[in-house]
Amino acid sequence: MTAELATTGIGARLATGDELDPLAQTLAAAFNDDPVFGWLLPDERLRPVRLHRFFTLSLRHMGFGRGTVWTCADRAGSAVCMPPGTWQLPPRVAFAQGPAFWRAFGRRLPLATAFQAKMELRHERRPHWYVLAVGVRPEYQGQGLGSALLAPTLERCDREGALAYLEASSERSAALYERLGFEHVGELRLAGSPPVWKMLRPPG
Repeated sequence: MTAELATTGIGARLATGDELDPLAQTLAAAFNDDPVFGWLLPDERLRPVRLHRFFTLSLRHMGFGRGTVWTCADRAGSAVCMPPGTWQLPPRVAFAQGPAFWRAFGRRLPLATAFQAKMELRHERRPHWYVLAVGVRPEYQGQGLGSALLAPTLERCDREGALAYLEASSERSAALYERLGFEHVGELRLAGSPPVWKMLRPPG
């Protein structure tokens, strides 16, 4: 266990399905200035609503559907964590939700799909917990919430001797993950995109 995990005093709790919409709003706000989402969704006026649609899908079909969703007081942040073997959206679900993904990405959907396909191709293949997303509303950032939201999953990984894997899409988030024990294991780019850093955490 890292020192930061051991000293986290902010309580994370499991979210419930009726919190899906406000947590999608939280994640949309958290990622509004993210370099990769800014590249995928360059229209700043439409980005908040498109991100809300995207995270609604992610929470419904991945977080609440197959994984765990953590939040904290005031729903100021959220972490979506997937148990081993559940990191891919089932093809039948992806196909059925095609129109919804179009509403999220519009004409940028082919680019988003290609980026997702590259991430899946390069995804960690050993059994692991996958941190699909962790985000904190801008006004709450810098207070240790990101670490607190990840703590239950990373502590479980330590108890069970499991790997944790994620993709960091900003230098700030990568620095946080480094403090939590993640190590850089690769970099992804597509068609001039900002970098996405693959990061892996061995159990402590």
